[in-house]
Amino acid sequence: MYSFESRVRYSELAENGRLSLDGIVNYMQDCTCFESEKLGVGMETTYGRQRMWVLNFWQIVIERYPKIGEKIRITTQACGSEKMFGYRNFMIQDEKDEMPVKAYSIWTLLDMKKGRPCLVQPEDIELYGIEEPLPLEKVSRKISVPKEGGVERQGFFVQEYHLDTNHHVNNGQYVRMATAYLPEEFVVKEMRVEYRHQAVLGDMIQPVCYKMENGYLVSLQSGEGSVYCVVRFMG
Repeated sequence: MYSFESRVRYSELAENGRLSLDGIVNYMQDCTCFESEKLGVGMETTYGRQRMWVLNFWQIVIERYPKIGEKIRITTQACGSEKMFGYRNFMIQDEKDEMPVKAYSIWTLLDMKKGRPCLVQPEDIELYGIEEPLPLEKVSRKISVPKEGGVERQGFFVQEYHLDTNHHVNNGQYVRMATAYLPEEFVVKEMRVEYRHQAVLGDMIQPVCYKMENGYLVSLQSGEGSVYCVVRFMG
């Protein structure tokens, strides 16, 4: 288990003055990166070994959005592995030790040289330790996209500011893209994200939006219809 403390910054707020969804994702992403750096298996080691963890799925449950200046503690814990997958929980806690945000995530171990998933070895996971998973609803890592009923929105090209050190669109950037198509009054209480393919500089992103029974779904696709990322928002 690894934690770090922070305060919610103005630059991390959504228009409503609360921590944004992509801000939540970024805090969690930072937390697992900090843990890897502390354990000596950070970016330099990863690139040297040619094996890296890539995010496959998010399930984020939000009881309350932290406000500006609020002191928070972000915690992550590995909670299992299987074949080419690693499982990890995240928590954002406030000064009262309450948990306004909790999450479950699935990561795929990627062979960078071959460009495909590889089996998790003991040295890939044992360093992190294994904790009991948080009591979250068990859901599929696959998010189905309806075959009809979608509304295409204006497409756009991937820019440099969308990219991270792997030269792909960052996980948080996909979430920021998708939230742009939510109604202003809609409050997200749970978000699920499936990452399917990596978009790179110059790729066209074609958003397709769906109204669902208890929320919305945004499919971020290529111009040819291949899906990069699916984001499911529930109120």
